Amino acid sequence: MDPVWITTVLLVPCVVVLTAGFFYLYSVIMGLLSKTSVRNKVVVITDALSGLGKECAGVFHRGGARLILCGKSWEKLEELADDLANASDPTVTFPSKLVLLDFGDMDSMPEVISEILECYGCLDILILNSSMKVKAPAQSVSLEMDKLLMDNNYFGPATLAKGLLPAMISRRTGHLLLVNSIQGKIAVPFRTSYAASKHAVQAFFDCLRAEVEEYGISVSTINYTFISRSASTENTEPASKSIWSLLYSRKPLGVSLDEAATEIIKTLSNKRKEVVIAPSLPKVAVYARSFFPNVFFAVMAAGVKNTAASENM
Repeated sequence: MDPVWITTVLLVPCVVVLTAGFFYLYSVIMGLLSKTSVRNKVVVITDALSGLGKECAGVFHRGGARLILCGKSWEKLEELADDLANASDPTVTFPSKLVLLDFGDMDSMPEVISEILECYGCLDILILNSSMKVKAPAQSVSLEMDKLLMDNNYFGPATLAKGLLPAMISRRTGHLLLVNSIQGKIAVPFRTSYAASKHAVQAFFDCLRAEVEEYGISVSTINYTFISRSASTENTEPASKSIWSLLYSRKPLGVSLDEAATEIIKTLSNKRKEVVIAPSLPKVAVYARSFFPNVFFAVMAAGVKNTAASENM
């Protein structure tokens, strides 16, 4: 047997294992560095009481960030702050600051902006995490609901960002991160008002990114499908075999809280401008909308005729 061939057979598996090991260690090290990159940074998290908000609060708190947690309920914010304090070493973490924030009350925004700036006098990172969802045929959504959606998903985050920007510009540093839905990229039936608000806020921060780059301020957007529910709450009914039902099935196309929070940390650390967190099929839909629009429109329209799938959206 050829010695060269024997050597090759023996070396290839070793090279593959070593390479895989190197990339694994690299990912672990980068993950640890990302989590410590927020140490001593002033981080504002909106809708900190949501599942993702709490997950981010925990990750940032353990990383040594100076948190400013925003939410609608003072009592629940206090509970969250206590939970964070009890689960960490007080010698390496900071007590969380709390600010009441309701994007549905736009008249309160000037006061909210002042309270946030009074906490530390500045901020380094603003995570805009809030979202309001509505699922209904377009003709059944009232104008009042349209306005409420736009306040929560567009006007609120945009107004808060504009109000806090001068503090970042004066220091010529800062990072704004918008946690947005994948429906800021594609529009789905029975989500007319919701998708419109998500498209609007996506466009706002895409424009803002170019405007503030000269001041050393980064703007990132993260578009994800939805947060996966726990296995205990998954629908146990037999799934439909149609493409439409697969597109909107809850289990395989969602992302976990840990996955989303980890991606947020990495995005901040690497200053990536845009990230889509989704399995392959939703990502294909995003590209199909741009390069094969007629195919995308046909699939969306066909899905509306699928009653079972429509009710599952």
